[in-house]
Amino acid sequence: MKKNREDRGAEVWERLRGGGIRYIKENVHKLEHEKYEHMTCGFEVVFPALLQTSRNLGIEDIPYDAPVLREIHSTRDRKLKMIPMELMHKVKTSLLFSLEGLENLDWGKLLKLQATDGSFLTSPSSTAFAFMQTKDDNCLKFIEYTLEKCNGGAPHTFPVDIFARLWAVDRLQRLGVSRFFESEISDCLSYIYRFWTDNGVFSGRESEFCDIDDTSMGFRLLRLHGYDVDPNVFRNFKKGNKFSCWDRQMIESPSPIYSLYRASQVRFPGEEILEEANNFSYNFLQDMLANNSVLDKWVISKNLPDEMPWYASLPRVVTRYYLQHYVGSNEVWIGKTLYRMQEISNDVYLDLARLDFNRCQEQHQIEWLSMQEWYANCNVQEFGISRKDLLLAYFLAAATIFEPERTKERILWAKSQIVSTMITSYFNQESTPFDEKTKFFTEFNKKNMSGLPKTKSFKSTGHELVDTLIATLHQLLEGTFNGYINHQLKDTWDVWLMKVEKGETNYRVDEAELLATTLNIGAGHIALKEEILSHHEYINLSKLTNKICHQLRQIQNEKVMEMSDWNTKKTCINDTEIEQDMKAMVKLVTEESGIDRSIKQTFLSVAKAFYYSAYYDREIIDVHIFKVLFDPII
Repeated sequence: MKKNREDRGAEVWERLRGGGIRYIKENVHKLEHEKYEHMTCGFEVVFPALLQTSRNLGIEDIPYDAPVLREIHSTRDRKLKMIPMELMHKVKTSLLFSLEGLENLDWGKLLKLQATDGSFLTSPSSTAFAFMQTKDDNCLKFIEYTLEKCNGGAPHTFPVDIFARLWAVDRLQRLGVSRFFESEISDCLSYIYRFWTDNGVFSGRESEFCDIDDTSMGFRLLRLHGYDVDPNVFRNFKKGNKFSCWDRQMIESPSPIYSLYRASQVRFPGEEILEEANNFSYNFLQDMLANNSVLDKWVISKNLPDEMPWYASLPRVVTRYYLQHYVGSNEVWIGKTLYRMQEISNDVYLDLARLDFNRCQEQHQIEWLSMQEWYANCNVQEFGISRKDLLLAYFLAAATIFEPERTKERILWAKSQIVSTMITSYFNQESTPFDEKTKFFTEFNKKNMSGLPKTKSFKSTGHELVDTLIATLHQLLEGTFNGYINHQLKDTWDVWLMKVEKGETNYRVDEAELLATTLNIGAGHIALKEEILSHHEYINLSKLTNKICHQLRQIQNEKVMEMSDWNTKKTCINDTEIEQDMKAMVKLVTEESGIDRSIKQTFLSVAKAFYYSAYYDREIIDVHIFKVLFDPII
């Protein structure tokens, strides 16, 4: 019976061996046509070692000398020249992830590079190989812990707690549904910051080995949420004039540099390392796109997500395009194996985002109908404002403040832009008689002295355009808010109108401040806290926003009047002063201060809306309007 069992075992072994050899012989030629970028992590190190093991076992039927296998051996040799054995025994390098593919190792030295959790660079297979060679207790503890946490199996890397949290937060934000997970996102970022180091972070916690991908994503999210993070962390990934995912990387992949590009856009004034990172990453990605070589070694994807400059990005536009890129549970990542990350890529996120986008869009379409009725009833066209101008004003509001429950704020934004334009265009016209201008302020102040009467109670001034202006302005200030907010709105507009009345040259410049303060009041941020309006930081934000938006308005006007050569669909705004001012604004908005973050965020939102309008050609804006307001996600 024992002999029969041995015979059956030998038969099974021979059948498996034969099947394995046959598979390799039949498929090895396919490697010649595979993209290097889709090679699994460490394949060029581990696969040659497996071939050598099979040769040592006397398995001779494998085509060891096939050209493609010789090329893989050559790739391995090049990698080992970049990371010599002497170096890998002294410092933590990416080779620690693939120890099972190496030989002649000095384990006494290597064990000193072991992580605190007992692993070698979070790799269960590399750590298992180390245990087989050393019987190290810490290796065994890591393996047992991994098996326990992963229900008896082992992923290619563990843990991935940093990576999973960072990318989950990023996905939720870009899908436009992060508002449903505010407490969870807060917990995730607090967790990330707990393990943040001067060297950055890695996919797993407490790793001394860090990479530019996780570090870039962490830096960006932490900074935008008010955490104090030092940009000099990126010096760890810079060698000469280049940035790399980690030291001695053979081939740089697009996605980590894409993460670096996104991180570099939230820089403060004077942060030279982020300036360098921005220039390098932008040029690197442009070269990749120009050469049609955007295949990535970390995730299987046809292309990078459409990414507009952060200063010119509007939340709903970002979401609309990202929904075309995000594939939910079909997203496949590349490690030592192909794997999926349920915390990052799942159909629940995708379904929620689609439903939410369409729900918001339906609400926006209802509001757009009411805006058109308002436009017709108030004779707005008499002031040279077209329906297309009205649509753009509403789109900028809806693409920024998109949540269904924030109807009042969206309508207030759009109407405020239109009414302020009506007033400035009317008073800027040389054909407007002086007595009509005087009549407007006389009647407006008279109405304010006696409170805010209903629009229908207006008595004609005998000047049709003056009547229209007064009626439309009072209707805006009456709005649908409570009496106290209406009072605050009136006071804010009174200050601006006094500048118009006195003929001060800066009233046109102050339109951005007027819009931001109007929105902050409408959102209830200023209720019973008028002292905020005189806070030095609020004043600084107001001045900075006015300056930025006025310069952007000038650029936009030049485009419309064709005073410059605008041949492209989007404009590279190379104004150094605007660039520096935007950096200063990002610093004011993101850093902790005596003003609530939501108030400061309003100023940034207004500035980005102006930037967007100046950056994109109207043809592209029309496409965005259609996609955001009228084209549902199917």
